[in-house]
Amino acid sequence: MRWDRFTIETVTEAEDLVAATLAELGIQGVEICDRQPLTKEECAQMFVDILPEGPQDDGIAYLNFYLDEEEDKDGILERVWQALEELKSFTDIGSGAITRSQTEDKDWINNWKEYFHQFYVDDILIVPSWEEPQGMGPDTMLLHMDPGTAFGTGMHETTQLCIRQIKRHIRPEMRMLDVGTGSGILGMIGCKLGAAYVLGTDLDPCAESAVRENLEANDLEDAGFEMVIGNIITDPKIQEQAAREDFDLVTANILADVLIPLSPVVARFMKKGGIYITSGILDQKEAEVRQAVEGAGMEIIERDAQGEWVSLAARKK
Repeated sequence: MRWDRFTIETVTEAEDLVAATLAELGIQGVEICDRQPLTKEECAQMFVDILPEGPQDDGIAYLNFYLDEEEDKDGILERVWQALEELKSFTDIGSGAITRSQTEDKDWINNWKEYFHQFYVDDILIVPSWEEPQGMGPDTMLLHMDPGTAFGTGMHETTQLCIRQIKRHIRPEMRMLDVGTGSGILGMIGCKLGAAYVLGTDLDPCAESAVRENLEANDLEDAGFEMVIGNIITDPKIQEQAAREDFDLVTANILADVLIPLSPVVARFMKKGGIYITSGILDQKEAEVRQAVEGAGMEIIERDAQGEWVSLAARKK
């Protein structure tokens, strides 16, 4: 099958933000092309000591996404253009120009596997299904993770910030809500750390199969992880299901513009003293998220940052 390829020109500092924005619009399998050199940590994850020198970083990045013949390309491109214009209003994303071309006939949706290798987040080793674990220590937590077409491998700074917050705040038998669960990585770490029940919600239908397959890969089918598709901010059925619980811990690794309306909604489903972990917050948006979280009756108790991304943890009063 041939696919239409759409390329967004941006700057390297904004490539993660633009990719996350596309994911929020339901566009998966984004391919990032830039000239940034690999970090020492990335080199270590690839189990190589010396890499060939690449071209000099010019600060420009190109993000490719693909649409098939049956999709509403004009409608999707209009939403992408509007989202890029909104990003331009508060941060530099470069030109944001979109060009269109056609790919050769290939299985592009699986090509990302060439670049996704096992890596550590502290003492958690995240391994794709096509690799054998290497370098495990006696206290290593092993997590088999294939994102498929759902968002979330654990490599992104925002996910790592959430993982570290979960490790600090989770306790055995807690009940956890993970909004925007994607591949299920945060909820599954919650299960491995003792959560008695996890409810994951996501807008993307692909998340359902990704979570199911990852639960099976980690022998967590009976761990109490339940998955629902829909928008917890606006969907009464999902709100009704969430209201049956009294959550000890809520995680939301989503962009700031979603966290702002989300915070007062999830606060209704949390018990007093419950912990709300947010990530996906650009430092320029931190004040707005803080205001929304505090306005929902919660007290900020921790702030973590990695690069330009911020994670906040709050306790319900």
